[in-house]
Amino acid sequence: MSGPNGDLGMPVEAGAEGEDDGFEEAEYAAINSMLDQINSCLDHLEEKNDHLHARLQELLESNRQTRLEFQQQLGEAPSDASP
Repeated sequence: MSGPNGDLGMPVEAGAEGEDDGFEEAEYAAINSMLDQINSCLDHLEEKNDHLHARLQELLESNRQTRLEFQQQLGEAPSDASP
């Protein structure tokens, strides 16, 4: 692996390597925390979506029933409303 100036044998300080590991661990922990939050938000959205889907299915079925009842009333109305 080359250094910033293209040097192949760039020496690495022992202390700097340890600091990078600590920084990487902290960075991974922060990323994991963010991913957990995103996962929780997605779970919450999925639950809301499922709830809305169920409610919309109920509304659709209710509208179908109402439409059928209305059509039946219209079919019966002309015979009942003769002058």
